[in-house]
Amino acid sequence: MRNKFLIVVLSFLFIATACKNNEQTEKPENLDPKAIKVEAVEVLQTKSYTYVKVDDYGDKYWIAITKRDVEEGGTYYFLPGMEMKNFESKELGRTFDSVFFIQDFSDKPILAKQTDINPHGAATMAGKIDISIEPVEGGITIADLYSDLESYENKTVIIKGKVTKYNEKIMGKNWIHIQDGTENNGKFDLTITTDDVVKIGDIVTFEGSIALNRDLGMGYTYEVIMEIAKLK
Repeated sequence: MRNKFLIVVLSFLFIATACKNNEQTEKPENLDPKAIKVEAVEVLQTKSYTYVKVDDYGDKYWIAITKRDVEEGGTYYFLPGMEMKNFESKELGRTFDSVFFIQDFSDKPILAKQTDINPHGAATMAGKIDISIEPVEGGITIADLYSDLESYENKTVIIKGKVTKYNEKIMGKNWIHIQDGTENNGKFDLTITTDDVVKIGDIVTFEGSIALNRDLGMGYTYEVIMEIAKLK
């Protein structure tokens, strides 16, 4: 009897330990705390994008991701994205009151990793690189821009720099970070949105409109950004 009791106790401890290990496997400590878990309740496909209406614990809204298979009723995870209000999809022939454009989307829990978003949600920039680029004729430097932001607001300027970051087709635009070696009060990076295609490391000259304190939703804020930029 005593031996049987000991066997039962040991079996119970083994099962409890196994369950605990499984729980730790299913819930690793390195899960990204910003990840959102949702259920897909409606899916619309276009040539380039997949639009998904998600249920976020009773809060339903639309997200858009690069085209992929998504099952209605499935559970998915994603990191916060940029909100576009009154967004028109010509392929679908409809206008969304609000849609969030998502980069990180998965059917598996998302692990914590370094991204382009800081803990406060604002876009971050690459570290300062060792470079010296002369401005083009009629252009300004990044230091010039940051030293007198208000005077450049809603103005079209020309800036030459080296591409340090590049992301394609987010909200229908390509997103670029450049540096030219100048800085003002520790600010040396400029974010640019454009239809043009570049590569990291390219030396480029862009002409575009300067916007200040641009809030794109979901914590994506920019003190200064060059928009509708054209590669010269």
